[in-house]
Amino acid sequence: MWTRDYHRIEQAIRFIEDNVRRQPSLADVARYVGMSEFHFQRVFSRWAGVSPKKFLQFLTADYARRLLQESRSVLDVAYDLGLSGSARLHDLTVTLYAMTPGEIKAQGAALTIRYGVHPTPFGECLLALTPRGICGLRFIEPGAMREHADDLKDAWPDSRLVQDQTATGAMVQRLFGPASRSTESKGACPLVVRGTPFQIKVWEALLRIPSGHVVSYQHLARRAGLAGSTRAVGTAVGKNPVAYLIPCHRIIRSTGAFGEYRWGSLRKKVLLGWEAAHKEGP
Repeated sequence: MWTRDYHRIEQAIRFIEDNVRRQPSLADVARYVGMSEFHFQRVFSRWAGVSPKKFLQFLTADYARRLLQESRSVLDVAYDLGLSGSARLHDLTVTLYAMTPGEIKAQGAALTIRYGVHPTPFGECLLALTPRGICGLRFIEPGAMREHADDLKDAWPDSRLVQDQTATGAMVQRLFGPASRSTESKGACPLVVRGTPFQIKVWEALLRIPSGHVVSYQHLARRAGLAGSTRAVGTAVGKNPVAYLIPCHRIIRSTGAFGEYRWGSLRKKVLLGWEAAHKEGP
């Protein structure tokens, strides 16, 4: 159901953007995605928690600019308090562990990475796990698992890859399932990544941006102590190996434009709209 709902939402938003000048009605959009107006409204509200009309307000440049202003102070507080490179995803504590080249070499083929493809509210994802934690999460198009598994092998060339839908499925349920928004504490969610010291610093900075907020590339660079390296920071953001959990989708341009996204610019809008809807409420 997740993937089917997401693709309908994505289709609808693309249709609205392509026809923005004539401002299509809800009935027009529903017809385009092959649903009745009533059914489309129900599916959309079930997925987003708000009506299509309200959701679209979160995708405007005006809303994005207001959110940039509001979010700047939120990020400043996080840095001024000296918070470590960790974040909260619902009631999971997300922590980042960077494997050194020496550790990676020492483990060699002894490092087993289990991976699987699963539906999420934002389309299919490939999730990869090491014994220490999540080392990869990427949104993929249907039928593209082999291509992304090969990319995973390139990223961890000395490891042993094992497809394991059971192990990865349990983690996907923790991250995206119905229980993911309960108030019950669910413990830690460690991330295991490999990258340059510069990339790690940027990814740790991304972890401090709360859901429902956005910051500009320039502000992220400045608060991460990398002022003057905005372009390089943008490159590091684009190399993020763990979508959603390291929230690179929360970086937008200072003009309010959403910008590009490794897993699709439209998916970025959908992610930000979904988070805004849950922050603002119905």
